[in-house]
Amino acid sequence: MDDQRRETIMKAVTDILAALGEDPAREGLRDTPSRVAKMYMDVFSGLHEDASEHLKTVFTEDGHDEIVIVRDIAFHTMCEHHLLPFFGRAHIAYLPDDGRLTGLSKLARVVETLARRPQLQERLTGQIADAIEAVLRPKGVMVLAEARHMCMEMRGIKAHGAKTVTLVSRGVFKTDPAQRAETLALLRGPV
Repeated sequence: MDDQRRETIMKAVTDILAALGEDPAREGLRDTPSRVAKMYMDVFSGLHEDASEHLKTVFTEDGHDEIVIVRDIAFHTMCEHHLLPFFGRAHIAYLPDDGRLTGLSKLARVVETLARRPQLQERLTGQIADAIEAVLRPKGVMVLAEARHMCMEMRGIKAHGAKTVTLVSRGVFKTDPAQRAETLALLRGPV
């Protein structure tokens, strides 16, 4: 199946180059369809993975019941509207229930898996929260994502350096104003 996908992508890239008025057979472009196909297979590999699988290893022995935060998880993804990159950082907080913890690197793996799909930042932020909520069943989860979008910087408005910030709150981080404010402050700034 991967070989069939790769061939289909290569043909599409060749067609795009020709439609732009380029010669896909010229030296500098000759291997471009193959390189783009290889890149797309990597960049979109999350389409064929279940991000929740990364969270299945759970630790309960310590009975930890305070907020867990992992900040500055770098991600790179592709905007589904223009197939241009957007990139930034995700910040995750969750409040364990019954001491259910996951490995800290597992949260980064969830972000990476979900980012390796054609995405919208709003959806990505929600999908991260959904995965954590579904598997760990915490009392609350909050995900803050901030990113620069090349579809805004390279074309159209050309808003160089503009950042988009999205926030998803669930459980006590949505319903308890004090808990929400404390967690949001911890996600945004130095501890």
